[in-house]
This record gives sequence, C-alpha cells and structure tokens, in this order.
Amino acid sequence: QVQLVESGGGLVQAGGSLRLSCAASGRTFSAYTMAWFRQAPGEEREFVASSNWNSGKIYYANPVKGRFTISRDNAKNTVYLQMNSLKPEDTAVYYCAADLLPATFQIMSAGSYNYWGQGTQVTVSS
Repeated sequence: QVQLVESGGGLVQAGGSLRLSCAASGRTFSAYTMAWFRQAPGEEREFVASSNWNSGKIYYANPVKGRFTISRDNAKNTVYLQMNSLKPEDTAVYYCAADLLPATFQIMSAGSYNYWGQGTQVTVSS
C-alpha cells in the first residue's frame, strides 16, 4: 500500500516562504515521478511541479517558475517544495502525487496519478 503524507502548509504573508514535505511509504520511489498539484476553491486541480529521479527531469508550471523549487531525497523517500516570494494567488490546498509515468505528456495531468496525499493548506495573505 502506497501512502503519501504532506506537511508544512500554513499561513504566510505575501512575499514570504514555506517549505512543503511529502513523505512516501510502501515502496521505493526512485523510479516514480513525484509531483505537486494544488487546488483553490472552485478551481480544478492544477499541476505545480514534478521530479523524476531516474531521468533527472524536473518540470514547473509557468506561474511558479523562478519562485518554487522541487527537490527529493530518495534515501528518505521524501519530496519537497520550497516556495518563495509567495503571492495571494498561490493560496490553495497542495497535494503530493506519485506514479510510474512512462510518457512525458502524462506528467502534468492529475488524472495520470494513482497515489495522492491528503493535502495541506497554504494560505497567503496580502
């Protein structure tokens, strides 16, 4: 059974920083694509960033490029999302996702992932 547990969300002022963590258990995740998505109230879940250790490929959504950094520690089966220069529009529930994705076009689609965490709330005040 694969389990993903996020932590690190909270309330921060605009311009501030937060670091999210996603601890994975149940199997070795080095071959998995691990990603962060977010969902604001009334909005669809959207891709934020992803990392595949084996390929070394990292992707970011345009709204977060230059502000967010995804990293992973395979020894700890943990993926991180460092979020800097936060904006009110970054307010959302952030979800960690994982799966084996052989094709690049699958990475940014929430429907491609079978494993999800419970989500952590990030609120950025203006």
